[in-house]
Amino acid sequence: QVQLVESGGGSVQAGGSLRLSCAASGAWYTRNCIAWFRQAPLKGREGVAKINLGTGSTYYPDSVKGRFAVSQDNAKNTVYLQMNNLKPEDTAMYYCAADTICRPYLVPGDFTYWGQGTQVTVSS
Repeated sequence: QVQLVESGGGSVQAGGSLRLSCAASGAWYTRNCIAWFRQAPLKGREGVAKINLGTGSTYYPDSVKGRFAVSQDNAKNTVYLQMNNLKPEDTAMYYCAADTICRPYLVPGDFTYWGQGTQVTVSS
């Protein structure tokens, strides 16, 4: 069983930065692929970053490319999401998700394990 615990959310003004953390536990092969998703009220869940823990390769959609960066700390079993130049439209609940295999793109249905989320609010 994989457990994912997010932290680091909060309130920030536009242009500011936040770093989210996703602490993972469980068999490593069950969480080889870690992704970050977000969901704003009345909107669907949107993927914002993905990292393959085995290869270190990353993926970002155009909406956050150049502003968000995902990284891993294997010693701490933690994946980070550094978010810079935040915009009001980045306001959402942010979730980390894990699965054994990194499939193309960022599709919520491709991930088996989910954390409870951490709220990010960006004011203008």
